[in-house]
Amino acid sequence: MPGAAHRWVVPSEADRADYVIAAVMADPLARTVLDRAHTLGLPDWALMAGAVYKAVWNTMTGRAAGHGINDYDLAYFDASDLSAEAEAAVIGPAEAAFADLPAPVEICNQARVHLWFNAQYGTDRTALRDTTDALRHFASLTHAIAIRLDRDGRPELLAPFGLDPVFAQTIRPAVGLAGPDAWNRKIAEQASLWPELEFLPAPV
Repeated sequence: MPGAAHRWVVPSEADRADYVIAAVMADPLARTVLDRAHTLGLPDWALMAGAVYKAVWNTMTGRAAGHGINDYDLAYFDASDLSAEAEAAVIGPAEAAFADLPAPVEICNQARVHLWFNAQYGTDRTALRDTTDALRHFASLTHAIAIRLDRDGRPELLAPFGLDPVFAQTIRPAVGLAGPDAWNRKIAEQASLWPELEFLPAPV
């Protein structure tokens, strides 16, 4: 169970979006990635995964910004050309914009995810519709959140399941999780970094 010695005070519903944004912006690397991504002109882009939900965990538990964040996942969506060559032509120049940062920025076209995901896991996943749709297929509802900057440079959240799962102390795998072994390895590591949280394993 989550550590009883640590406070876990969930902000009010009206304040949760601002809380998530502030938590992400407290990480200087996340801010840099967002600022630079904003200049790249990527279609339907967003910073997602651990850079967002781990930032909330760090703020909630009083840990340093960036604690436990090993990389920054930058998604975009472009279904106009699903070839690996087209994705590489975007990723190459984009990666150059982040080459000086101390943590890798992983860039992925969400329109191609079903192609390699089905090949890797033997699933029959259909093509995603957009970057928000990609969040609906994450390994946990807690992970289903992303942030980007709008045209005016203002932070904007993508959260198809709302923000309640982001503030839950119990982290559950999604129903029908395709990779239970990978999930269980991941939560074993995360449990050591955030012992206040309860991570439920996936049946293998």
